[in-house]
Amino acid sequence: MNNTFLSQFLMMTNLYSVGMVIILVGLFFIINKMSKKFKFTKLMIISIFIGLALGVFIQLVAKFPDNPGEITWINEVSTWYGLFGNGFMDLLKMIVVPLVLVSIIRVIMNMKEDNLGKLTFKSMFMFFATTAMAAIIAVIVAKIFNLGSSSIQAVSTSEELREITSLPDTIRGLLPSNPVKVMADGNTVAVVIFASFLGLAIRRLSKKYLDIIKPFMDFVEAFYKIIVSVAITVIKLMPYAVVPLMASTIASRGVKSLLDVVDFILALYISVAIMFVVHLVIITLSGMNPLTYIKNASKALILAFTSRSSLGTLPVTLEVLTENMDVDSGTASFVTSLGSNMGMNGCAGIYPALVSVMLANMAGVEMNFTFYVMLIIVITISSLGIAGIPGTATMSVSVVISGMGMGAYFPLAGAIIAIDPILDMGRTMLNVNGAMAASIVVDSSMKKENKKERKIA
Repeated sequence: MNNTFLSQFLMMTNLYSVGMVIILVGLFFIINKMSKKFKFTKLMIISIFIGLALGVFIQLVAKFPDNPGEITWINEVSTWYGLFGNGFMDLLKMIVVPLVLVSIIRVIMNMKEDNLGKLTFKSMFMFFATTAMAAIIAVIVAKIFNLGSSSIQAVSTSEELREITSLPDTIRGLLPSNPVKVMADGNTVAVVIFASFLGLAIRRLSKKYLDIIKPFMDFVEAFYKIIVSVAITVIKLMPYAVVPLMASTIASRGVKSLLDVVDFILALYISVAIMFVVHLVIITLSGMNPLTYIKNASKALILAFTSRSSLGTLPVTLEVLTENMDVDSGTASFVTSLGSNMGMNGCAGIYPALVSVMLANMAGVEMNFTFYVMLIIVITISSLGIAGIPGTATMSVSVVISGMGMGAYFPLAGAIIAIDPILDMGRTMLNVNGAMAASIVVDSSMKKENKKERKIA
């Protein structure tokens, strides 16, 4: 069973490939049956464990190989599983840009101009502040674990230092010079800027030309209702996507590769857990019960963990914030859209801090107080403009270690890069949690200010 049709088109050259796809389809039927008995959140959690068990089972059948990527049938299974898992993420990404565009236009055309400035300032402050906190936590954890001093070996890697973009060019890249292109690229910050200009123009023109622009305002309201309905329809497919996403990640990376860098994995997930608690404290101070938050946020967090895409999770994040947490739809859209491209606590905060300390230990770089202060500053500034899709954390690391003068040591991180998807799951979940925490804080602050203004008036 090894010809072009089977190997390149059908992607099934082995009975194992056929069997694993049949097992996945069978699990879909089981999930469909369970969906009638369990609530959505419980079904999502069950799906994670099913996917984890399936991934380990694939590894067991393959006899836990050192390099799963060299086994043809595992690659074929991952490709078929990607049809369902990544296909679902493609559907979510399909609605991200129109959802962000119409949501921002809708809220801006009804918002006071000074409120827009306050909203922008508060959002960016929250993202920069939490990213700095995440980096500090990661540095402390990295020092406790003494990353890079002994357990992680220097290995060769095909990864190269990513091309670094200067800060002015990064900021300029966020401007929508071509609105159609930035929409196609998924640059949500640029989409927010473009939508803000449209919203401001609509509000300004409505004073004199309301009759003329009223049809467009009605169109925005109608389209918003439609795109939200589409999002809800797609979101209902989540449990079916979680299983193949989780299984494929475990199967393609292998259990053995995780054991080689177990200390780094532990350091990252401990850092993520600590920063998650910090988010809960911030949320509690904003007046929300942390247990209620966790219960309501679980849908978005589970998808972020399994999909590894902050941007792809955006429609679910918005639904959770507006439907379950009573966050203003405009505030939620604005803050989370920014959070999909900047201030990512996991990918742009914790991860580059851990890698930097690890590389410094491996290369014998002196780490004094000045080193740590500089590292936090570089991480915080470089968190601007990091795209919310899988793989961009490597870009963040490139920027940070280059800023610290350690770019030549990038190849030493080969063992870490090899298991990046496992690390990316926790990082992305924290990214999304940080965006939701920022949305709740900003929304609470904006509502308090509006109440004070109404009392004064």
